[in-house]
Amino acid sequence: MTGSICGTGSYIPHYAMDNNAVADLVETSDEWIRERTGVIRRHIITEETTTSMAAEAGRRALEDAGLPAEEIDLILVATISSDALLPCTACEVQKTLGAVNATCFDLGGAACTGFVLAYNTAEAYLASGVYKTALIIGSESLSALTNWKDRGTCILFGDGAGAAVLKASEQRRYLPVTHSEGAKGEALVCKSRYDSNGLTKKCNECIPEEKYFIRMDGQAVFKFAVRKVPEVIEEVLEKNSLSKEDIDLYILHQANKRIVEAVAKRLGEPMEKFPVNVQEYGNTSSASIPILLDELNGAGKLKPGQKLLLAGFGAGLTWGASVLGTAET
Repeated sequence: MTGSICGTGSYIPHYAMDNNAVADLVETSDEWIRERTGVIRRHIITEETTTSMAAEAGRRALEDAGLPAEEIDLILVATISSDALLPCTACEVQKTLGAVNATCFDLGGAACTGFVLAYNTAEAYLASGVYKTALIIGSESLSALTNWKDRGTCILFGDGAGAAVLKASEQRRYLPVTHSEGAKGEALVCKSRYDSNGLTKKCNECIPEEKYFIRMDGQAVFKFAVRKVPEVIEEVLEKNSLSKEDIDLYILHQANKRIVEAVAKRLGEPMEKFPVNVQEYGNTSSASIPILLDELNGAGKLKPGQKLLLAGFGAGLTWGASVLGTAET
């Protein structure tokens, strides 16, 4: 028993912010950002929220799958930018969609690896027979965590949500590969604003506001990604007795176009197998992989019986890869 993708959906905020608009905030230029990241624009929430985007992406995925919300057994939302600590985003999505029979919880903290870990979690439940149908979502409002005075990060991030419906099937199950290296976690951090209890630990008003935004050692993350992502792809292929020729598409986290190009080069695979949309959305963290999946689906590029390889890398540091199949006709 395994989980096969039978529907996808996404939601992108209406407001698009191009590189020239970013250049009005920090010392940079459209040319500089394009050359180093591949990003041309990113979409930023206005009236939208992490929850509303997640719910709409989920609704569209269910519509694409042709399933009523009542048939969903499990809802997982990967996010580091939830609207509230309680209730979780997944429960809010359940309420909005009317998925009354679903068990719901969020996965946070792994950031850009989040959707891969959510997929692995759902897959384990489906393979065990605990659940039959899962809705997995990545949704982020990174603009709320971005320091718009920090050129090293504000050029990168955007908002959005993507979702996929998985149904248990008798297709072959592929085992995932995931890793974590907490000793290098300082390369990508975001301090919680909830760091006092008012009793034994008082709020330190001397902490500058920028400490509560995403901070990243860009060079360290870049070097980590271009080394570890090809390694974990090779590892997951070997673990499942697959060759690179067996993979139809590599769906990588969309952090930086140069990273995707470097991974393709190290694997000796053509860029045609590595779709890229970072130019339109920037880095949307846990939402980037499902947004890309939905774009490919909408363009008719996801065919029945394909093998897709998902690879994410992000905070922790964490990274991983999973092979999954599209539903067979």
